[in-house]
Amino acid sequence: MWKPSERLMDTIRHYASFPATGVSLRQMVQFGDRPSTGTLFRASQFLSEELPIRLAHRVQDLGELPDGLSEMPSIKKVQDWYAQSFEEIINLPRPTLTQEVKARLLRPGRMHGVSKILSEATQNPSIKEGQYRSSPTNGNGNAKGAATRRYFVPSDDHGHWPPELNDYNQRFAKTLQHIKRRHDSVVTTVAQGILEWKRKRQRLQIDSTVQSFLDRFYMSRIGIRMLIGQHIALTEQTHVRHPNYVGIICTKTNVREVALEAIDNARFVCEDYYGLFEAPQIQLICKDDLNFMYVPGHLSHMLFETLKNSLRAVVETHGADKEAFPVTKVIVAEGKEDITIKVSDEGGGIPRSSIPLVWTYMYTTVDQTPNLDPDFDKNDFKAPMAGFGYGLPISRLYARYFGGDLKLISMEGYGTDVYLHLNRLSSSLEPLQ
Repeated sequence: MWKPSERLMDTIRHYASFPATGVSLRQMVQFGDRPSTGTLFRASQFLSEELPIRLAHRVQDLGELPDGLSEMPSIKKVQDWYAQSFEEIINLPRPTLTQEVKARLLRPGRMHGVSKILSEATQNPSIKEGQYRSSPTNGNGNAKGAATRRYFVPSDDHGHWPPELNDYNQRFAKTLQHIKRRHDSVVTTVAQGILEWKRKRQRLQIDSTVQSFLDRFYMSRIGIRMLIGQHIALTEQTHVRHPNYVGIICTKTNVREVALEAIDNARFVCEDYYGLFEAPQIQLICKDDLNFMYVPGHLSHMLFETLKNSLRAVVETHGADKEAFPVTKVIVAEGKEDITIKVSDEGGGIPRSSIPLVWTYMYTTVDQTPNLDPDFDKNDFKAPMAGFGYGLPISRLYARYFGGDLKLISMEGYGTDVYLHLNRLSSSLEPLQ
């Protein structure tokens, strides 16, 4: 069983004293869909510095939880995963480069004779100041004198790069794949840790300190997986090109297509769970050609979770043996700033006093929280019909990560409207911890 050494923990504490560097969706797309060996190497360099900082913050966070939560076996297990991934990245041997190659890597590429420089990211509109902060910053945004690092820019790509660069790129991508797999079940393992703590301390609900820790922790996980997934996909795209894709970002995400797929999945899970011949109908009102730049996996996850909740409310309010259920509506509107998706159901609504609880982790209206299957989220987006109260809070983090939001308005005795706002300007900075 792997355990971190004291020396490694000292290194982690050192890295945790630096702030993370935020990246926007637009910056991730700007270096193009077929990055060269040089550009990919600069991306690897950025991530080999950035990911250890983010992982170190999480190791520290997990070790400093209140009320004995850090001592729970599942929390310790997750802390070790983060420390082990940190060690693997910082110990990956780097190639020795000549001065000439170093200088060439630092020269920004030119497109049509114009130097390509990344545009600055803007403030994330969904995040309150001070809500996510990786460490105290002084006036110019630098923490403890550390120079701010920018997400990489395309390199000067005229001519060939030495083979060592390509070799390092491949090794780095392989290491990231291994780390991504290790962290697949972080969400459920942390949830298991919270259950262990609730049983040991005989807590019915989690308090605001644990709630805000989970918000920070899961938001950070989204960011880490976004950077890792993006880099792995870019490395693969040097061989295979996907039209409209830069890494895992689709520059023309078709909202209607993603929504139809989420509707099919949610209805299938509902039929399976309740043993229905046919799940309640869902009507989609959306323009056929509504495209914007987004991560389809994130959008699909948020819609699936929201629709699943609506279908469950409809079936349980009206009874599984009802002949015909009221139709749930999904309406998509396009504005200059946002694309907004409203999911409107007639599932009886939520009492006003319970609405704040909907955003609480581990709150669920299911009578018995199911025992968590460790493989439950081997894939990020697989989910049971109803479970341990993670669907809405985590969906809201996905929305806020790229500057959107998720809001809920309920009419007790009738139904609920959920508004999913997606920021289409794509220039807002990810929230950093």
